[in-house]
Formats: sequence, C-alpha cells, structure tokens
Amino acid sequence: MAENIQDNSEFTLEDLQAELERLESGYQNLKFDQQTRGLENPLDIRSYRRDIARVKTEIRNRELGAMSEEELAQRSRIRARRKKQKRK
Repeated sequence: MAENIQDNSEFTLEDLQAELERLESGYQNLKFDQQTRGLENPLDIRSYRRDIARVKTEIRNRELGAMSEEELAQRSRIRARRKKQKRK
C-alpha cells in the first residue's frame, strides 16, 4: 500500500498522480481477487479506499491552492448558486 501517504506534502503533483494510478489499479485487483478467491484480510480494501481518498484530497488541495483569486471567487459564486437551487 501507500508508504507514508499521510505525509504527502513532499510528493510532486506528478508523483501523486502516479501514486493514485497505482493505488486505483491495486484496488481493482483486490476487488477482483476478493470476488474470485477471497482475501486473507478483507480490511485491505478499506485501506486502499482511504489511501485513494487521501491522495485525491491532496491533489484537489493543490489545485485550489494554484487557483487565482478570480477563479476562487467564480468558484464561490457557482457553489452559492448550486446551494440556492437545491433549496427550491
């Protein structure tokens, strides 16, 4: 699984994306193995899902950090409009 994925600030964006691809393919293999042969430790699937979520969160945080003030303001307006539409 992902070694030291908790502290992923030292990874570059390309490293994170490569790690995400590796984790997703490993997750798919685990799911397949579980369906065909069964797993010795089914909690590994949970660990993979959580590691994938951690990497995706870090990638998204970096995307948001790289946005300009205008892009962030536009994003806030979009979110406010969606929230307003849900109330109707």
